[in-house]
Amino acid sequence: MEMVPSEEKQLVPKEIESAAEEPRVLCIVQDTTNAKTVNERLTLNLPASTTVRKLYEDVAQKAGYVNGTFCLVWASGINTTPLDQANERSLVLSGFEAGKRNFLQLTDKDGDQPQIASDESGTADSSGLDDSSHDRFIGPLPRDGTVGCSSDYSSPSYSYSSILNKSDTGYVGLVNQAMTCYLNSLLQTLFMTPEFRNTLYNWEFEESEEDPVTSIPYQLQRLFVLLQTSKKRAIETTDVTRSFGWDSSEAWQQHDVQELCRVMFDALEQKWKQTEQADLINQLYQGKLKDYVRCLECGYESWRIDTYLDIPLVIRPFGASQAFGSVEEALQAFIQPETLDGPNQYFCERCKKKCDARKGLRFLHFPYMLTLQLKRFDFDYTTMHRIKLNDRMTFPEELDMSPFIDIEDEKSPQTESCTDSGAENEGSCHSDQMSNDFSTDDAVDEGICLDNASSTDRVLKPKTSLTFELFSVMVHSGSAAGGHYYACIKSFSDSQWYSFNDQHVSKITQDDIRKTYGGSSGSRGYYSSAFASSTNAYMLMYRLKDPSRNAKFLDVEDFPEHIKRLVQREKESEEQEKRQREIERNTCKIKLFCMHPVKMMMMENKLEVHKDKTLREATEMAYKLMDVEGVVPLDCCRLVKYDEFHEYLERSYEGEEDMAMGLLLGGVKSSYMFDLLLEIRRPDQKFQAYKPGEVMVKVHVVDLKIETIAAPLSVRAYLNQSITEFKQLIAQATGLCAETMRVVLERCYNDLRLLYVPNKTLKAEGFFRSNKVFVESSDSTDHKAAFTESLLWKLLDRHGNTIRLFVSLPEQSPGSLAIRTSCPKASADSEDSFDGAKGSQKPVEAILEESTEKLKNLSLHQQQTSSTSDSQKSSEHSDFELIDSPAQESEAPSQPPQLENCARVVPDPENQFPSEERSDSDVNNDRSTSSVDSDILSSSHSSDTLCNADSGPLPLANGLDSHSITSSRRSKAHEGKKETWDTAEEDSGTDSEYDENGKSKADAHYLFFKAEPYSQEEGAGDGQKCLLVHVDKRITLAAFKQNLEPYVGVPSTQFKVFRVYANNQEFESVRLNETLSTFSDENKITIRLGRALKKGEYRVKVYQLLVNEPEPCKFLLDTVFAKGMTVRQSKEELLPQLKDQCKLELSIDRFRLRKKTWKNPGTVFLDYHVYEEDINISSNWEVFLEVLEEPERMKSMSQLAILTRRWCPSQMKLEPFREVVLESSSVDELKEKLSELSGICLENLEFAKGRGTFPCDISVLEIHQDLDWNPKVSTLNVWPLYICDDGAVIFYRDSNEELMELSEDERNELIKKESSRLLKTGHRVSYSPRKEKALKIYLDGGPTKDPGQD
Repeated sequence: MEMVPSEEKQLVPKEIESAAEEPRVLCIVQDTTNAKTVNERLTLNLPASTTVRKLYEDVAQKAGYVNGTFCLVWASGINTTPLDQANERSLVLSGFEAGKRNFLQLTDKDGDQPQIASDESGTADSSGLDDSSHDRFIGPLPRDGTVGCSSDYSSPSYSYSSILNKSDTGYVGLVNQAMTCYLNSLLQTLFMTPEFRNTLYNWEFEESEEDPVTSIPYQLQRLFVLLQTSKKRAIETTDVTRSFGWDSSEAWQQHDVQELCRVMFDALEQKWKQTEQADLINQLYQGKLKDYVRCLECGYESWRIDTYLDIPLVIRPFGASQAFGSVEEALQAFIQPETLDGPNQYFCERCKKKCDARKGLRFLHFPYMLTLQLKRFDFDYTTMHRIKLNDRMTFPEELDMSPFIDIEDEKSPQTESCTDSGAENEGSCHSDQMSNDFSTDDAVDEGICLDNASSTDRVLKPKTSLTFELFSVMVHSGSAAGGHYYACIKSFSDSQWYSFNDQHVSKITQDDIRKTYGGSSGSRGYYSSAFASSTNAYMLMYRLKDPSRNAKFLDVEDFPEHIKRLVQREKESEEQEKRQREIERNTCKIKLFCMHPVKMMMMENKLEVHKDKTLREATEMAYKLMDVEGVVPLDCCRLVKYDEFHEYLERSYEGEEDMAMGLLLGGVKSSYMFDLLLEIRRPDQKFQAYKPGEVMVKVHVVDLKIETIAAPLSVRAYLNQSITEFKQLIAQATGLCAETMRVVLERCYNDLRLLYVPNKTLKAEGFFRSNKVFVESSDSTDHKAAFTESLLWKLLDRHGNTIRLFVSLPEQSPGSLAIRTSCPKASADSEDSFDGAKGSQKPVEAILEESTEKLKNLSLHQQQTSSTSDSQKSSEHSDFELIDSPAQESEAPSQPPQLENCARVVPDPENQFPSEERSDSDVNNDRSTSSVDSDILSSSHSSDTLCNADSGPLPLANGLDSHSITSSRRSKAHEGKKETWDTAEEDSGTDSEYDENGKSKADAHYLFFKAEPYSQEEGAGDGQKCLLVHVDKRITLAAFKQNLEPYVGVPSTQFKVFRVYANNQEFESVRLNETLSTFSDENKITIRLGRALKKGEYRVKVYQLLVNEPEPCKFLLDTVFAKGMTVRQSKEELLPQLKDQCKLELSIDRFRLRKKTWKNPGTVFLDYHVYEEDINISSNWEVFLEVLEEPERMKSMSQLAILTRRWCPSQMKLEPFREVVLESSSVDELKEKLSELSGICLENLEFAKGRGTFPCDISVLEIHQDLDWNPKVSTLNVWPLYICDDGAVIFYRDSNEELMELSEDERNELIKKESSRLLKTGHRVSYSPRKEKALKIYLDGGPTKDPGQD
């Protein structure tokens, strides 16, 4: 974001500052007529005597609206009556408060948006400022406010209407693309230069030779024509920057205006080669100077001629305590010679020896356009940062350069020119490229004696006036880190000064120019600029006062013919743009929806219709737009008012087919609070009238006999209707009997309410705009049962909880066929239901066929025990499944469950729960979740990293027994459900639903499960079998896996379930005692073969800790640890695995296991420690294995193992790590141990704690001073050490050891070596700020991108 000028009040015309000292009324007006201006405020600070009529006029002027086409109302909302526009009473008498903020809203008048002022002006769309949301100001501001360059400027970000009207000055501004103020300042300066503009107009573009888009001169020519002839307030510069080869990112790069000037001039020269304008830049801006060295003994002088485009002037000499006070002083210093003496003596070709000499610069020729750069940006070697020098430097309106031309008097301070002055660094004077480009004949001419110099050089001495007239001051406001540029330019037409501040152009005075000197009028001390204004002149442009050369601007009548044609084309384009804007301003844009009769999906589009089009015409447009032309007749379609969020039809428009859309929609707006729906009827139907105030109800008819839920019917009702009246309304629509009708309202997802109070209104029952009800009317006795015990409730409950899953089965390899076994039985009488799994050689295809056949032959007994029909969600009937009545289950416990439609959950005391974790075949490691969307993880991770139970008592989700189920199923379904993350603290065993023996605490329940073949065309790839599974999401993962056994062909302990997320990322679901409640419709699941862990087992990743290796963390293997196992037992099991898989032959007493946190070694595990009792363990656990050089010294948990490393400053190196074992947390003991280890005396031993991740790498150039050496503490477990666990890193040193002194070469070599070492280990060497992007103009249309780059 660009910085705004901090002292812009200096540029406010005096007549504005001298306002009357009467009470003032501050009015803040919010424009609510358009979504683009709703965040915009107009601020008016008006005299209290201002009338309401005058307030309307001021608001109209600043907003750019036609007065009388809008209303002003109080923003409080209490009084919505518009203020009387004809009111001649003062603001105070009309209710406004002086000295306080008065908030108003600008609103539509009679439903129509305000008309934009009808003068020939641009709009926001053409200027790129349609989304401005900043304040506008009229009237004088408080003294502490920030005021702009003129009465109508207050902010560098400009409002929508601020560019509607051309400036009163007659000049056009330039739109700031983002950070292109530097470009705008230079372009306006060049435009206001007659000689440059006229020459540019004389150049004719040949379209046959070059693409106009990439032609820099042509785009500049177009821009200048628009600046001179356009009636807009501001125009875009995007075409110019596009010709530079810049993309949109360049708009966010801030550059130096002087650098841009140089680069642009060079680009123009390249483009103008072989044309009449080839030498334009040289003729206008190029000067010459002599770089000389003169021997003080013989007078011999060697010299060369250099060219320059601008003169860089030092503000404050290096090391000086005072700055130069004026441009004249800086110019004097620029040509001040220096004496080469002592060791810097010059070898004279004439004297043939080293002699004292004088070196300097002399101006030989000044350009017609003299450019002075004030070098306000410097480098502070104390802070090592760039700084801006805000010291005061004056500059005259007329500058006499004759004192600075080549004069031979050496004794005069003006005789010879000499300074380093940073010119070469700035690229202003000593540019070899410029010498080659501008003066090919000015080769370096060494060894020429001044006495014999040709007379041609003498001609360069001034014989005429060298008075230059100031006409442009480019001002920078801000700091060295960034800021804002604007230009103060004097017109050669009327000698009036103007401020060109991006799109704002305003008149200013000579006093305003003087305020850009910078600094203050006091003494110029070294630190004076720190307290000075940051807004000051940066680049000055002067023109030589020569009546014979000074040109005037070309008038439109005098334009060359090709420019006249260009003007005509731009005018036509602007007129077309204006007409298009007028159409846009009168176009209603509203969202349009339609349920497509063929695609059977809700289509969405945007309807753009002129406000004068009728509803009938708009319907025809919508008919074509929604792609239903030819599908249904036009007379079967109509537009209705629609609320897409609530799926609510608000009203229809009967009898209004010929009404204009502008009136129908309530005016032209860019956004509406409602939508339109293209409603389609069948030819034999009639449209229903929708009246305002009605609510829409989707009615689903439930048939208890065949257990189906029909597709919804739409019924409209009134909120004040009673339940009895509502039933009669439904009876008319459905043909059901109202007397026996039961109505169930689903207020929100899974929240059912039986409507049984006859006289209660719909509003009292919670009806809103759009509602969903289920109705049932039958002669059954089900209505006598309590609602939560009724069959109706169970049907609706199952309908709301059944989800559809796509399951990909594993490819059946011969190896997997060999390990198939019969599925475990839930009970002896349920064997028939598992026939499909018998015989390990039966293919999955046969199982699928058998299960499909079973689905077709459901028995009458199944219907009586509340099984469901095969209705699918994709059919006309809703797909619903049933959870059996707990009462019925207890009455008939011996009835066998059918595999296709239910999962039986029964206790089995003989089977233990094997625990299942993420397998080693998981394609994602334990940290791969970082690539998954956080919202996916937050909603589903708890069930996808589950701990588990299997193949035994298969529990129902907590809180779902017959006593806890209530009508609010959603909340109860989640009540008591344990949702945890996979952390080291969580319990890996079963939840509290199980006792110690793994027996279920719940009774047997039946949850719906149905599987059928799923075609490969819709899902998986070739060769992979798929299932479409309908399942109650309250089923546990264990029960879900058991139901999948016949289709997978192996027991549930031999396969794993992976949930597929976006981008096909897979995560294993492992907690078998949790439900599928986090799954949703059409989730994808992949089944993979592999042994699941038993209860109490954990998969563990083992890494080797190599403390003195460049990479201290090396992965070894995956293994399994079990609850209750000791560390020694786990080490014994590791030994053969290490030998076989890692080729490591170790003794059990010569390695240890320790905690691993990321890459940091932690607690040492002692052999007698027991997992889960002494050591917390979790799924996907990681441990370090550390090989010991000597027997284990850690014997007790009270000991502390510290990794220490000695720093040797005299050698600039770190010794290897060595472990120290402490008996306590005493600092004294640590120092004693370190003293014994190193031989350093206790009083000379200093230590510091390492920082960051192990191994706490730090550069040897930084360690001596950057660490907190010798902290004043007595124990290790307090601040700033906080060493409470094994594995901390301690550096130590001898305080008497001196730091090694390095030469510059040695230091540079060491810097390279350390940088390379630390970068390899991933250590962040030091902070490096983002590099500034070089300013380039591409002559071939754009940069060539490195194919190796992203």
